[in-house]
Amino acid sequence: MVAVDSERPKDPGVRQGDLGLRVHWCVLPFRVLLVLTSHRGIQMYESDGSIMVYWHALDSGDTSSVQAVFARGIAASGHFICVGTWTGRVLVFDIPAKGPNIVLSEELAGHQTPVTDIATEPAQGQDSVADMVTADDSGLLCVWRSGSEFTLLTRIPGFGIPCPSVQLWQGIIAAGYGNGQVRLYEATTGTLHVQINAHARAISALDLAPEAGKLLSAAEDTFVHIWKLSRSPESGYIEAALLL
Repeated sequence: MVAVDSERPKDPGVRQGDLGLRVHWCVLPFRVLLVLTSHRGIQMYESDGSIMVYWHALDSGDTSSVQAVFARGIAASGHFICVGTWTGRVLVFDIPAKGPNIVLSEELAGHQTPVTDIATEPAQGQDSVADMVTADDSGLLCVWRSGSEFTLLTRIPGFGIPCPSVQLWQGIIAAGYGNGQVRLYEATTGTLHVQINAHARAISALDLAPEAGKLLSAAEDTFVHIWKLSRSPESGYIEAALLL
C-alpha cells in the first residue's frame, strides 16, 4: 500500500482530480518505478511499491495562495522520467540502474500554461526522431527528441481548447481535446492529417495498443470509441477508421 498526501487543495474552484493526482508505471530499460504526483510533490517507488526511492517537493515560490500547485503528466523516455507541472515546465529526472540516486537533470520550457499530459515512444536509435510529445491547457503540443539533452523539434499551435490526453505512435501524434475532437498530426512536421469530431463532450483520456495500432478515446459524454490508425504506403498519409 502506498500513502499519498490527501490534504484538500487551497483553491476551492479547482477540482481535486484536476490537480495532477496521478499514478503511472514507468518502464525503463533496466527497472520499473511507480510514480505518483500530487499538489505536494512527486514520489517514486520501487516496482512493488514497498520502498520510496525519491521525493521531489513542488516549490510554489511566489505563486499566489489561490493558484493550484500540481504535477500532471508522467512518462518514461529511455533512462529518464518526465513529469509536467503547473508552471508549464517539464521536469526530467535521470534514473540510475538501481538505488535512490535520482537527479533532476533538466527542466524543459516549451509551455506557457500548465502541462496536461506527456506521451513517449522508443526512438530506436534513429537521429532527429520525435519520441516525446507534451500537451497543455491551451492545446499547444511540443514535440521533443530525447537524449542527454532534450531538444524541442516543433510546436503545434493550440486553439484555446485544453488537450487533456495525447498519445504517440510510429511518428503519429493523437491528441484529444476539450471540445470532443481527436486530431492526428505528423510528429516531425506538426502537419494536421485527420480531424475527427469524436465525442459530444470533452475527451477524458486516450489510450493506445501500439502493436495493433488501435486508439481508444473516452469522453465526458460517457462513450468510448476505438479507432484503427494506419499510414497509407503510397502517400504516407495518416488515416483513422472507427471500429467501435
